[in-house]
Amino acid sequence: MLENLVFLVLALILIISSVMVVKCKEAMHSALSLAAMLIGVAGVYVMLRAEFLAAVQVLVYAGGVVILIVFAIFMMRWEK
Repeated sequence: MLENLVFLVLALILIISSVMVVKCKEAMHSALSLAAMLIGVAGVYVMLRAEFLAAVQVLVYAGGVVILIVFAIFMMRWEK
């Protein structure tokens, strides 16, 4: 019962964050939604008892999102 509830919450987070990745016009918001989606996928891996894949998911892909955010900040024009 608890596993079903956790899975439904993770699925809802994944659906909302993946839609936000596509719909957001700001690069920062889209990248943060992508990070939330990747962490949600890692949560699904943990539920499947694949802890190594969850750790790799967080380290490799969430690290890539951090680099994406840094590049987005560098590419923005800061006009006042």
